[in-house]
Amino acid sequence: MKYRALALGAALAVSAAAPASAEAPARPSGAAVYFAYAANGKVEVSAYRGGWSRQSVGGGSFAGQFSASPDGRRIAWIDGGSRLHVKSAAGDKVIARGAAYGGPCMTPVWSPDGRRVAFPLKGTTEAATVAVVGADGKGLKKLGKTLGVCHLAWSGDGRTLAGYAGTAEGVHLLDTVTGASRRVPGIRLANHVESLSEDGGRVVVNVIGANAPAGDGGWPQAFTPAIYDTRTGARTAVPVKGRLIGARYLPDGRLVVRVKGTTRNTLVYIGPDGRRQQVTEPAAARNLGLLHVLG
Repeated sequence: MKYRALALGAALAVSAAAPASAEAPARPSGAAVYFAYAANGKVEVSAYRGGWSRQSVGGGSFAGQFSASPDGRRIAWIDGGSRLHVKSAAGDKVIARGAAYGGPCMTPVWSPDGRRVAFPLKGTTEAATVAVVGADGKGLKKLGKTLGVCHLAWSGDGRTLAGYAGTAEGVHLLDTVTGASRRVPGIRLANHVESLSEDGGRVVVNVIGANAPAGDGGWPQAFTPAIYDTRTGARTAVPVKGRLIGARYLPDGRLVVRVKGTTRNTLVYIGPDGRRQQVTEPAAARNLGLLHVLG
């Protein structure tokens, strides 16, 4: 498939000097949630909090439509019967029906507070209606229709959802209050949306070139992060050196950048004031995909 040429936004510096008198922030814990695709068709989700806890979903014809809750203790996933599940240590429960199925990119997403799950409904057009339901299966409602149905991400304030188009032609935002959807300027082609900033003003994506393959829509285990202003379309430089393999915003406004290492990867935390801290990941996480950073 041929794509139009990718227009890169201007690179902008985002670091800022912290006041000399400011109190140093607490050291990050390095706790995080990871995933891996297993040979049996399942996805394994592993939470690290000084020790590991693991659970898996899927198998058989599972298309890889899943996401982990913000605390990493529950997994939302969609089965071949278009049923949305929530799995935890307590068991596996169907919480909604009629979910879009078959496209690996059409993943559900948890709200920042872990109380709700948003997901695309089955449809006949490229644009799909996004619905939301409580993690307990109550309160199902439709939020609106958008072309950005792939790899949904939710802003920290709960107001905005972002996703890329199934054709890879752009990233779209959905206002969860008004139901209005709009395309993010500046992003011609993308095949992954990783996260939104707290206010929805910046989005972390994987952009692709005009002739690059879009991939199968599965959640990537590593990608080169690009940050765009969702209002102006300007591209912001990621202020970390090395081989970058991911980045995501935390609900408190920090940006966490993942850097590839020879034996261990590193998480670099950048506060809104520009202060930096870093934590070395456990060796067992080196080849795992990153789903959440817990603090």
